[in-house]
Amino acid sequence: MKVILLQDVKSLGKKGEIINVSDGYARNKIIPGKLGVEATPANLNNLKLQKANQEKIAAENLAEAQALAEKIGQLEVKTSIKTGEGGRSFGSVSSKEIADGLKSQHGLSIDKKKIVLPEPLKTPGYAEVVIKLHPEVQAKLRVKIDEVK
Repeated sequence: MKVILLQDVKSLGKKGEIINVSDGYARNKIIPGKLGVEATPANLNNLKLQKANQEKIAAENLAEAQALAEKIGQLEVKTSIKTGEGGRSFGSVSSKEIADGLKSQHGLSIDKKKIVLPEPLKTPGYAEVVIKLHPEVQAKLRVKIDEVK
């Protein structure tokens, strides 16, 4: 019997796949457990429509992320770090401070977990920070770090 999976099933396949299983397994385990439905023409059409809708949404999300990446690429966030004698810094600029700066200075709300810092920003000056907006889209943000004594 052909079955369309509604959820990921460890030994069978992933959600949305059409698989072939024995009639008894389908009637006794998959269909009553809401793990899948029989692959009738109506259900196959619904699956096709759902996949088309998901692809459309994914394309829209990608386009939004690319537009946001362009906007972020032109911005600069200013932040400060406390320094002592000899230019020695106390602490570093964190991704949370950069996210807060983006929100307060430019009105953009970015999750701090999306900001990638290869190393802590401890020196005054300019730094480039990568922001992962989408699995396929990254934006570079320029951060200006000022000294506060």
